Amino acid sequence: MPCTTILVGKKASADGSTLMARNEDSGAGHFMPKKCIIVRPEDQPVEYKSVLSKFSVTLPANPLMYSACPNAVPDEGIWGEAGINAAGVAMSETETITSNARVLGADPLVKDGIGEEDLLTIVLPYIHSAREGVQRLGSFLEKYGTYEMNGIGFQDVNEIWWFESVGGHHWIAKRVPDDAYVVGPNQLGIDRFDFVDAGGEQTSHMCSADLVSWIEANHLNLSMREEALSSCRDWEVRPSLGSHDDADHVYNTPRAWFMERCLNPHAADWDGDDRQFSPESDTLPWSMVPEHKISVEDVKYLLSSHYQGTPYDPYAKTDIDGKRGKYRSIGVNRTNFLACTQIRPGLPKEIASVQWLAFASNVFNAFIPFYTNVTDTPAYIRDGGPDATTENFYWENRIIGALADAHWASCANLIERYQNSTGAKARQMLRETDEAFEKKFGGTSGQKDSEKKIRKFLMKRNEQMADMARKETQDVLNKVLFAASSGMKNQYSRSDA
Repeated sequence: MPCTTILVGKKASADGSTLMARNEDSGAGHFMPKKCIIVRPEDQPVEYKSVLSKFSVTLPANPLMYSACPNAVPDEGIWGEAGINAAGVAMSETETITSNARVLGADPLVKDGIGEEDLLTIVLPYIHSAREGVQRLGSFLEKYGTYEMNGIGFQDVNEIWWFESVGGHHWIAKRVPDDAYVVGPNQLGIDRFDFVDAGGEQTSHMCSADLVSWIEANHLNLSMREEALSSCRDWEVRPSLGSHDDADHVYNTPRAWFMERCLNPHAADWDGDDRQFSPESDTLPWSMVPEHKISVEDVKYLLSSHYQGTPYDPYAKTDIDGKRGKYRSIGVNRTNFLACTQIRPGLPKEIASVQWLAFASNVFNAFIPFYTNVTDTPAYIRDGGPDATTENFYWENRIIGALADAHWASCANLIERYQNSTGAKARQMLRETDEAFEKKFGGTSGQKDSEKKIRKFLMKRNEQMADMARKETQDVLNKVLFAASSGMKNQYSRSDA
């Protein structure tokens, strides 16, 4: 999918959480309604078969319960996309990425291999750490191949790993530094790789077993350095394995530029005539240490952005030298949903995992947290289908976005108030639920006989969160509809009297 990703290490976040967030965007000319569900062990398939390819596999008989954000219309398969399992491990899949003809000629894509449709379902229920996620997905890729190149994130309370497929069967993975963040548009992003670590301790690097020999056999290493690849600790990945298309400078690099410019405004010259990095730079860092710690609200802002404050903003009042709307925005009309999985430290495991959700175009929607240690989700985020309705979070926000976009001047302030009000109330409810849990279950946390009571308690709190979101969303829909109706082309100021 044409998506955008942000990964935040635990020492770079506001509260010590690991944060992993991604927009899932539909392809051009297409929208896909989404929902959020809980997949219980008894609902997990044992004999799994893809819809889009001929891939099939027998899955282990001991899956963990997990959250997922599948398609509300299942004609193309599950597409689980983002979730957290009962072990407190999260997965985000996928960031569709790019490569080059030399790589794809050396290891062609596999028509009936695995793809985005499958990955969450066959990996997330069976892993107990982020590292296990890398290893399990890597083994699938090496055995079955893939028909598309993808970036995938794995997260637990301590680590985040970023996995990138290379060709049909190969892959590299790198650990996000604890004090840094990573941004990812739709292109291969890892900039430097340590083959010594990958072949030894695997502290921060992993890769497919034959990656070095495959690169050497196919003359893919474009480095001018003379040292053997297996002993290289700082190999430049992108020149050899990445894409170098002109389209990247309109579609991909501008997104990374804007996010890094926001989080590190003083680290480089981003805007001057002699700037170090421009929207079309191919050398933007894969990871950076932010100038301030990053909150969930920062993540939402970045993944909703449309180059505001720059000449490239499609909503800008004036067009400076033809720059307005020049680059592909991060917050686009065809976003299906945004999920940010947050694994929080220092809390009982029963409430440590939270999944923040927003549906439809991020410019106009709100971000709501839900606890994932439950057996069901509220109907407002669980139910939905192909028909527009105000009965679920996805479609209600889709309608708001379509109305407000066409009447930006009169609706922008309404959307901002909605987002701020909903965000503040969500934060308050999350804090109050954490406190109520400690009072109610503090002495029984971790005990098997309290599991059902805890999940019932959290499901009730999730319902309250959904009710708040629905009330706030209905209120802003009423206001946006009035503003849009008042701005119709056939308006006339004189009344009948």
